Amino acid sequence: MGDTHMAAGTVHCFTSASLAYADRALVLGHSLRRQHPDWVIWLCLVDRPPEGFALDALTAAFDHIVPAEALPIASVRGWLFGHDVVEACTAVKGAMLGHMLDQGADRVLYLDPDIAVFAPLTALADQLDTADVLLTPHVLVPEPTAAGVLDNEIGALKHGIYNLGFVGVSGRGEGRRFARWWDERLQAHCIDDIPAGLFTDQRWCDHVPVFFPGTQIVRDPGCNVASWNLANRPLSIGTDGVIRAAGVPLRFFHFTKFTGIGRLMLERQGGTASALAEVMAWYAHALAAQAPAGLPAGWWAYGHYADGRPIPREHRRRWRADDALRARIPDPFALTFREAAELTRSA
Repeated sequence: MGDTHMAAGTVHCFTSASLAYADRALVLGHSLRRQHPDWVIWLCLVDRPPEGFALDALTAAFDHIVPAEALPIASVRGWLFGHDVVEACTAVKGAMLGHMLDQGADRVLYLDPDIAVFAPLTALADQLDTADVLLTPHVLVPEPTAAGVLDNEIGALKHGIYNLGFVGVSGRGEGRRFARWWDERLQAHCIDDIPAGLFTDQRWCDHVPVFFPGTQIVRDPGCNVASWNLANRPLSIGTDGVIRAAGVPLRFFHFTKFTGIGRLMLERQGGTASALAEVMAWYAHALAAQAPAGLPAGWWAYGHYADGRPIPREHRRRWRADDALRARIPDPFALTFREAAELTRSA
């Protein structure tokens, strides 16, 4: 990875993604760069490119690209094997944050790759002059309808009060203490198991305002607008061309699962508002323009065994649960499907 000189006061932003999300990461990177050409933008790449696939578009959009395998995670390949793609891309966030702070970053913002930035985020960065951690709640106000309670208030109870598509962290002592704690929890417990009280990285941060008193809750309705709060933050486009949410500038919009159920949820929560339609059309066009050429369908370097067979979720779960199995096989990706199936049966 190499050391990186960090100028004091510079704002550093990062995201984490697999190559299947390269189009989203590029839209994020370019939209952030338009607003903040002087900020330093990082990508944690939770993938390896297939032979012949060029990373030129990503290296042009991001100042630094850090492969997941380069992070300070013990037995990192075996650790990655224990996660599906969503879990892995969230589980690296703590280690990546710690790496950036160790390199000297004193203000760090994380943004999910399926976010686009529409207005300056300077106010968020400035809050880190006094706050140690910044969090955005899924919802800011009580839902007025029964459907909203079911979708959004109860949804937040299941998935976490705060949406970790965004987090801000200072490089001061308490920010670093948060980063270490979060990294430890994510390395050990970043899985999608709602019945067990876990939803990747998010449920952990319900503790954060208690554990870290310097936490500040961001209540700007223009931040982290998404399907789960859109009904209470209607979009509009003024004669000045500014997109607003609930009457304030839209700072960043979270297009979660946009190519699937997420788009349907946006339409359900936002209705037929023309501003929302324009924003969704813009994002669809931006994704199409950034679609990576030459990437095999369904590509994820950590998604298959040596023989090309997909790794089943139950194999990953068994691997996580069995200390002896992990000790015997340092690189499970080198196995064939049949070898792995025999090992998981006999372990």
